Amino acid sequence: MEIPGITFPLLGSFELDFLPYFTVFGWKIYWYGVIIAVGFLLAVIYTVKNASSFGLTEDDVIDTLIWAVPLGIIGARLYYVIFYRDANGLNPYFDGFNDLRDIVTVWEGGLAIYGGVIGGVIGLVIATRLKKISGKAMLDVISFGLLIGQSIGRWGNFTNRECFGRETTVPWRMGLVYSYKTFYYHPAFLYESLWNVIGFLLLHFWVRKKRKFDGQLFLCYLAWYGLGRLFIEGLRTDSLYVGSSNLRVSQLLAGLTCLFAAGFMIYVMVFRHPEPEELWVNREQKKAPAAAPAAPETEAKELMSEERFDEELSDAFRILGGGSDTDAEEELEEAVEEAAAESTLSELTETAKKSGEVLAEAEEAAAGNGGPADEGTEEIRKTVSEVFESVEAEGGAPEQEPAGPENEAASETDVTEEPDGTANEPEEEDTEPSEET
Repeated sequence: MEIPGITFPLLGSFELDFLPYFTVFGWKIYWYGVIIAVGFLLAVIYTVKNASSFGLTEDDVIDTLIWAVPLGIIGARLYYVIFYRDANGLNPYFDGFNDLRDIVTVWEGGLAIYGGVIGGVIGLVIATRLKKISGKAMLDVISFGLLIGQSIGRWGNFTNRECFGRETTVPWRMGLVYSYKTFYYHPAFLYESLWNVIGFLLLHFWVRKKRKFDGQLFLCYLAWYGLGRLFIEGLRTDSLYVGSSNLRVSQLLAGLTCLFAAGFMIYVMVFRHPEPEELWVNREQKKAPAAAPAAPETEAKELMSEERFDEELSDAFRILGGGSDTDAEEELEEAVEEAAAESTLSELTETAKKSGEVLAEAEEAAAGNGGPADEGTEEIRKTVSEVFESVEAEGGAPEQEPAGPENEAASETDVTEEPDGTANEPEEEDTEPSEET
């Protein structure tokens, strides 16, 4: 059988003359199969990468394809062999037992896209039910893959010199160059490829942003593809027919699916008023676990206790700076540094006890050396008491309390000791000052 060359007068006078296959180690590999594989691969890549936008995972898509692809191939082949008729109006696939084996010879050609969609949807329903995920959301994301695969796959028909329309004289006509004559036809494969590209762009850049309910994009796919196929199928010369009638199967199915999809979308939008919150992706996001929890309450309390403890001990150190001896200051400074290094509540409690002891010794030393009067001593005791109270509030239980007024040495005059050890005499008042006993 002669394999014609291909020409497009609109693009010039050149002619494409190539075989529909190439050989590898003597095996024929058809360009049709290669192009279909490339389209399928790109469709899978896009679908997997965009699954999360529909509340699905990459594994969900792959698991669904494991069911949908084999059943899609079976459906595409059965659709073709059921409706195929030869020039005599007979179906050669069911004419004797030996011919039944030809049904499985997919590599020889004979697939129908509508049969593939039907089989693929059946596989999708099975997979999504087994995984307990939204079948409608999966149909939405698969719609993009269908348009990608079909727009690329139609160029496989180009390499096979098939799926062209009736003869025409339009400027963009395609010519099949035989040795004896050149015939010009409608490039029906090109029409459908471009129609699918436009549909993909519309779904990707516009419709998906306005999606109101799961399954809406798949209905848009059915309506869009059905509308285009309804007219393109009427141009083709290799259509499948219903029995011996002149009714084209794919044209009839395209019209019905287009009407059904458009009508159902109108019904849902008008009478059901879907909201985006009802989409599977939004429901899955609501069920998603919250982000990493905050730090445990006990740990937060310990951090707060440590900071408060440092501040209050620092206040006590500043008060004692005017009335305690140098050794007491050094001990208290060491206690503050020790407290800052502690990280647990129990260690803070022990440090608080030690600080109380240091402060008590400092108060006794100050009283014995003519230190602060009752007011200063009471301020020191109050500050340390606050330290103990903060530790107790965080869970500690110190046993020692700071020295009270009954254990302090009373001072009758306000005489303070400077850091250099000299006494600071009180200012002279109207009444006669009393001597210190």
